[in-house]
Amino acid sequence: MTHVVVIGAGQAGSSLTAKLRNLGFDGDITLIGEEPVPPYQRPPLSKAYLLGEMEEERLYLRPEAFYDEQNITLRLGAAVDSIEADAKTVTVGGDQISYDHLVFTTGSTPRALPAKIGGTLDGVHVVRTLADVDAMAPEFGDGRRALIVGGGYIGLEAAAVAAKLGVKATVVEMADRILQRVAAEQTSDFFRDLHTVHGVDIREGVGLDRLTGEGRVTGARFTDGSEIDVDFVIVGVGITPNDQLAASAGVALDNGIKTDAQGQTSIAGIWAAGDCASFPYRGAQIRMESVGNAIDQAELVAENIMGAGKDYDPKPWFWSDQFDIKLQIAGLNSGYDMVVTREDGDATSFWYYKGRELLAVDAMNDPRNYMIGKRLIEGGKHPAPEVIADPGTDMKALLKA
Repeated sequence: MTHVVVIGAGQAGSSLTAKLRNLGFDGDITLIGEEPVPPYQRPPLSKAYLLGEMEEERLYLRPEAFYDEQNITLRLGAAVDSIEADAKTVTVGGDQISYDHLVFTTGSTPRALPAKIGGTLDGVHVVRTLADVDAMAPEFGDGRRALIVGGGYIGLEAAAVAAKLGVKATVVEMADRILQRVAAEQTSDFFRDLHTVHGVDIREGVGLDRLTGEGRVTGARFTDGSEIDVDFVIVGVGITPNDQLAASAGVALDNGIKTDAQGQTSIAGIWAAGDCASFPYRGAQIRMESVGNAIDQAELVAENIMGAGKDYDPKPWFWSDQFDIKLQIAGLNSGYDMVVTREDGDATSFWYYKGRELLAVDAMNDPRNYMIGKRLIEGGKHPAPEVIADPGTDMKALLKA
């Protein structure tokens, strides 16, 4: 009987195993995860869960009983010791497991600050796992002072939660502006204004020189010479793909675990999906760090394990919740040379173009135009920039054009 072993019990791993059963796969499935809890959704960790608005069980993607019902062997709190690709075996917890197909859905790890600048002091946190957030939750008390290192979405979401809980938050971003890597100036300006109104101190074009304190962090010094007192620190300076285990098995790497368009790695019978995996897209080998990609890519791999032979055609979407604003993003803005602003009452959206090609849209509290933009992009439709900018345009009609 065919045995599929999946390493990494996150969004991608859970989606892949469920999809296999949904497709009628009747072989053995083993899902291995290092964390001691069932697969769960990560985005609410830094928002609703940290705010105390969501209980742990509500984070779970599926009840633990689901895996028993679907005859999926769930091995939690288990780290893989080794993989022998030639013998097609995985060793975990002293047990050797044979496989026919092996899938890496190992996700990613937050970048940490170096120890030489205080990165290992107590009170310095990252946001990735349930344990990470449980460890930092007691820090959030009214009147306390937090430094957030990194002005990306994770950092800004953490700052928003801190401000809501009465914490004085300072965000330091060494680039010229927050969100510089992922968004246009217009989106950066929008969220800078939003955070400033809520009392967050945004410092751009300034790096962290070092954290100070004996044993526990008590302050920070920046590259412009300024210093602040802090009670705790949250680091949000990006993630790195968990590809070391795949590399040890002889799998080729390229911006993570390298896969072809069908999710196959350089070794037959070994696949990868989610944050850890890169795939060919428009002439480049890219990784896409999002829930949508984790689900879609993992489900495609499940289909291909079943023999579908499908290429991955990503339809990117992302979101971020900050204060009372929901940002929804469709498409990828790489290579844009123009941004068109559309105002619809209290809703705002920014539309990214490369020449006359619509690439992406950022929509703030604007679900209607987000969905329209998403459907236009996925349908290969490119309304002229001046049409999007015209407040009199019937946006819904563009879908029929």
